[in-house]
Amino acid sequence: MRIALINENSQAAKNEIIFKALKKVADEKGYEVDNYGMYSAEDKASLTYVQNGILAATLLNSGAADFVVTGCGTGEGAMLALNSFPNVICGHVATPLDAYTFAQINDGNAIAIPFALGFGWGGDLNLEYIFEKLFSEPFGGGYPKERVVPEQRNKKILDEVRKVTLNQDLVEILKNLDPELVKGAFMGEKFSELFFKNCKDEKIGAYIKELVG
Repeated sequence: MRIALINENSQAAKNEIIFKALKKVADEKGYEVDNYGMYSAEDKASLTYVQNGILAATLLNSGAADFVVTGCGTGEGAMLALNSFPNVICGHVATPLDAYTFAQINDGNAIAIPFALGFGWGGDLNLEYIFEKLFSEPFGGGYPKERVVPEQRNKKILDEVRKVTLNQDLVEILKNLDPELVKGAFMGEKFSELFFKNCKDEKIGAYIKELVG
């Protein structure tokens, strides 16, 4: 599994803490982690939580990432932004229990964490425990286990609903948004280095290359 970490501007100072906790768990699982930043509050390229959604959707739809870890102050804005795009199912995760039940019941491909709200003493440990429970078992296994059949059925129903309600091609979506807003989502220091070597969708890759130059 290739996991992408994305931070927006208000919580950029926590990037190193989040990356350390995520990488510790990912390394134990044999997963790869790509840190797309922001890396600090002083980064030249500044991301809003809306741009987190644009970047996350691009990574997931292109195959450059299998899973996205992101968030904002409360986690709510980032969750809403990511869920505005096709083929992205993002859960709001504040605790290890949230992480486990989201993975097992909802079988999504992104989480949004509140990196300011309630993030006090032990916040780094809570992050580590979140990632441990998130990736502790294969996704979609159900919770409680005797509920796995209806939960998997409901997830398939949700996927079919989203195909209707979010059926627009990602490149067309990006073309219809504010060009500067979209371009800004791809201006991170390591974006090109990480994205283009892992992108599996030629159409998305070509459009992003044209956009960022």
